[in-house]
Amino acid sequence: MRVTIPGSTGCQPVASGSLPDASAAPRPVRPASFFSSETAMIRGQRPRTAGWQPAFPGEIARDTISLVALVTLAIFCLTSCATPDTRHQIVISAREQKLALLDRGNLMAVYPVSTSKFGLGDQPGSSFTPLGELEVAKKVGDHAPPGAVFKDRRRTGEIVAIDSPGRDPIVTRILWLRGRETQNANAYARTIYIHGTPEERNIGLPASYGCIRMRSTDIISLYDIVGRGAQVTIVDAPLTSIIPTLDSPMQLVRSGHATRVIR
Repeated sequence: MRVTIPGSTGCQPVASGSLPDASAAPRPVRPASFFSSETAMIRGQRPRTAGWQPAFPGEIARDTISLVALVTLAIFCLTSCATPDTRHQIVISAREQKLALLDRGNLMAVYPVSTSKFGLGDQPGSSFTPLGELEVAKKVGDHAPPGAVFKDRRRTGEIVAIDSPGRDPIVTRILWLRGRETQNANAYARTIYIHGTPEERNIGLPASYGCIRMRSTDIISLYDIVGRGAQVTIVDAPLTSIIPTLDSPMQLVRSGHATRVIR
């Protein structure tokens, strides 16, 4: 007797009495979704079945990278897309070697400074202090101690004492300026800063190489108040030419080397 057994190829002779028991329970058939899930697991992919789905190392790595990218983008937006400081203005008189800080047009303080000993201007490659309207483009030096040395806007780890013989690095804080006019368009590329100096004995005299120097205590105070985008005006004239209220009666108090307004 010949019968065909499902799943076999061709016909195979089967002895009498050896046929399968028809009353036996049929073998359960796995649904198609089982095989697709099993295949996906073998390939290292997430199964497309409902309910619990295991996470695989490759997916975890991709998810982590995506999360890091999103956090980095958020930090970048917070730091680079911050609202410009339109509240504060800095006015520098190269003639008087003084810097005035204003809050919504009201005088807050006046600090002694040091501008270039080579004169005024903005020629590429020069050591002049530029004139005109500029702005604070970047701030460098958060939480650095007074006298902390910066080279290429990075801390070297060294701290220089005030008036150290033979030492003249950039210290403490940096406000990097960008020109807003044709007459000072090179200021940013020339790395014109308002920064701290250890040569505090020369503050009040033209002694810099183009930047505006301040005492460490004064630049820390200024740095903590003004933000990116704050307007900076440099003039070869008395401060009163820009701030007429300096001639009006007001209550002033000296704080260290700075003069502050009491309101």
